[in-house]
Amino acid sequence: MSRVGKVPIAVPEKVTVDIDGPIVKVKGPKGELEKTFTNDVAIELDDGEVKVSPANKSRFANAMYGTVRSIINGMVQGVLEGFSKDIEISGVGYNATLKGKVLNLKLGFSHDINYDIPDGITITVGDGGTKLKIEGIDKQLVGQATASIRHYHPIEPYKGKGVHIVGQHEIRKEGKTVA
Repeated sequence: MSRVGKVPIAVPEKVTVDIDGPIVKVKGPKGELEKTFTNDVAIELDDGEVKVSPANKSRFANAMYGTVRSIINGMVQGVLEGFSKDIEISGVGYNATLKGKVLNLKLGFSHDINYDIPDGITITVGDGGTKLKIEGIDKQLVGQATASIRHYHPIEPYKGKGVHIVGQHEIRKEGKTVA
């Protein structure tokens, strides 16, 4: 049994949750999200709280209801407060510029990288193009956009050049030593 799945989700006053079988719609001050879940999980709205439980005794249902509860909690938090991640770009000549819905990245390659910003995501560039802030109401979409940008040039372990997600541990190595 999931410890996370047993805890009910408190729905704040500014947020409305509509449950229609496996479809959950969450509306709040920042926007609206909708997700469809599996039928192996029972989702109920009761007295200002969302309760999730396995619909049957299968192993899959026991595995999924904690995950479904966590996703719905993220939806409620997203429409109420939103999610954000910070990125730092380090390296000589490495920077980013915003051109409409396209993020132009200069990361030491012979060509610039153009990243199309997905709908529902806003990116702000600061500090000379070396700091990025990625914001949105969908937790998965914010994380995916951040990971996609980092994928273009992950941190190099010796000098630390590349795209770094703030708050994430990066392994640094010692260079060669001369005797």
